[in-house]
Amino acid sequence: MLSDDTRLGTSTPGADPSGDYAWELFARADMVREGAQAALEHKAIQLTGGPDSAPAPEGRNTYGWVMESNRADLFLTYCTNAVLAQREVADLQIVQVPEALSVGADYGLMVLNDAPASAWRLALHILSPAGQGVLAKYGFDAPGLPKE
Repeated sequence: MLSDDTRLGTSTPGADPSGDYAWELFARADMVREGAQAALEHKAIQLTGGPDSAPAPEGRNTYGWVMESNRADLFLTYCTNAVLAQREVADLQIVQVPEALSVGADYGLMVLNDAPASAWRLALHILSPAGQGVLAKYGFDAPGLPKE
């Protein structure tokens, strides 16, 4: 990411949580290599999520389109976005961020006591092995899946 000849795409911080996470990653990078945060913030190209971001053509995945359009060499985004982009642009490579740089959201699941039965069925499906398989298919961690 720090290479001068690598164009680094991100979402727009302050307008899109993915951009906020990218800037958090840059801060962590400074703990690994002094000066990395400033260098990454300076070179980051805010391509998505902002009010002035160019929209992808109708029917296209935003991240697949950005990469296929050669607007960046590398794009920091959610794993789920990367999976969807790769389905559309098969030659994209997904690279996991090293643990020392990893940031992200923790998601929870709640159902109100008086929620309709369909809400409970959805929650139970999400927690089931089948539902966990769907999450894994889209790049989410799926802790409810049996270990292989």
